[in-house]
Amino acid sequence: MKREISLLTLCIGVSFTSMSQFWKTSDPIRLSGEVNTDAEESIPVFSSDSSKLYFVRTFDASNRGGEYDQDIWVSERQEDGSYSVCERLKSLNNKYNNAVQGIGAAGSMYLLNAYDGKKDLEKGLAVARKSGDKWASPEKVEIPDLDIEGDYYGFHVSKDEKAIILSYQGPGSKGQEDLYVITKTGSGWSSPQHMGDALNTSGFEISPFLSPGNDTLFFSSNGLGGQGDADIFYSVRQGGWDQWSTPKNLGNVINSPKFDAYFSYSGDQAFWSSNRDGELSDIYLLKILTPPPVMIACVPTDVTEHGGSDGKVDATVEGGVPPFNYTWSNGSTGEDLNGVIKGEYTVTVTDAIGQTATCSSPVAEPPAPLIANFEFKHIFGYNKNEITTKEGDLKEFLDGVEGQLATREVKINIYSSASTVPTRTFRTNDRLARSRADKMEELLTAHFMDNGMLDKVTIEIVEVKVDGPKYEKDPENESKYQPYQFVRLASE
Repeated sequence: MKREISLLTLCIGVSFTSMSQFWKTSDPIRLSGEVNTDAEESIPVFSSDSSKLYFVRTFDASNRGGEYDQDIWVSERQEDGSYSVCERLKSLNNKYNNAVQGIGAAGSMYLLNAYDGKKDLEKGLAVARKSGDKWASPEKVEIPDLDIEGDYYGFHVSKDEKAIILSYQGPGSKGQEDLYVITKTGSGWSSPQHMGDALNTSGFEISPFLSPGNDTLFFSSNGLGGQGDADIFYSVRQGGWDQWSTPKNLGNVINSPKFDAYFSYSGDQAFWSSNRDGELSDIYLLKILTPPPVMIACVPTDVTEHGGSDGKVDATVEGGVPPFNYTWSNGSTGEDLNGVIKGEYTVTVTDAIGQTATCSSPVAEPPAPLIANFEFKHIFGYNKNEITTKEGDLKEFLDGVEGQLATREVKINIYSSASTVPTRTFRTNDRLARSRADKMEELLTAHFMDNGMLDKVTIEIVEVKVDGPKYEKDPENESKYQPYQFVRLASE
């Protein structure tokens, strides 16, 4: 098998870790039907629903550009699960090298950029979108600072279309081709970023593929040792896009002494390209035996004090296929939650083959400590209803209430009274008592509104009355009448 012809190294994707560790599989077989021929077949890529298998055929005289061209071919899945009848994807093939670089969840097809109509093509990526039952003309994907000098390169676009993995000899490369990442930004795509020394060697790293959670990368390398010419490896992301675990070989079920690359997975079948049985490559298949379902259980630890934030939720996964991806309702992505407040927390775990499980767990807290209620009472002079919240006993009362609002809502009851001493200013004692209550309600409302606390306070006029001994035309007797000229507040 030729590693690539001019302008070709393609990445496609798969979504699982080493089958030798996690899955039982059938023996690999050469894909039956009409996909494999005397020409070279490689780079299997599936439609979003796996109903179509796209692949590249090279050295076929029926290709649009002739025998030394490469074209995209497509095969429909049959009722028995096989991919037999196949044909050239005429609408997206031209006389240049054509290849599918990935298919997004929404159906967009990413392709080698061979569509600008110029003789000297600009090496890069294009995207075609469905227009009814047909593909619209591919459009160039703008990637800043992308300058591909060599003949060998390729892309893989993640299923969520938020990341592109690129294989080429670029800035900072250690070897013939290194792996780079391009991420979606608010205004488009980022410049290529080298993915680090854990993945890249002095040899070549090609045909990358990301798992659905974008946390496991599969690729082919001739610089990491293994079974032969180039083997397929996987690595798990440890943080940023340049932080990866030591790559692990998928083992001799998939890898051979010859060239193995372009690994992909769909349903319970894995596909890849290999020239193990000849000079040119064919597409191979193995069946993944049913993996155990993924299950998750949650055990909460309550907050230790009211209003605290030391709650925990321990999640335990059983079954499934590692690695696991965690999504919590509060945005956390770790396996467990630590340092959380009272609330209901839900986690969804997704394993490496897309199985999911969900559990919810309430984190409680002790009840709020009993807080003493506050009272305030102000005695007015005759015909008076003015009072201030800025100083004195009323300010002290309000400070106490505000201290409670951090842990609970508070109701303030207003009680007002006027004595029987006649009032000319307010005409009647009933009006004087009412004015005292209304004035206090206005003051409290304005105070808590100004402090952004009105939503936590209920203010209610509970009682307005005229009270005290009958007036005997002796207003100078303040000790007799003044105790009944008041406004009183009580919190609860």
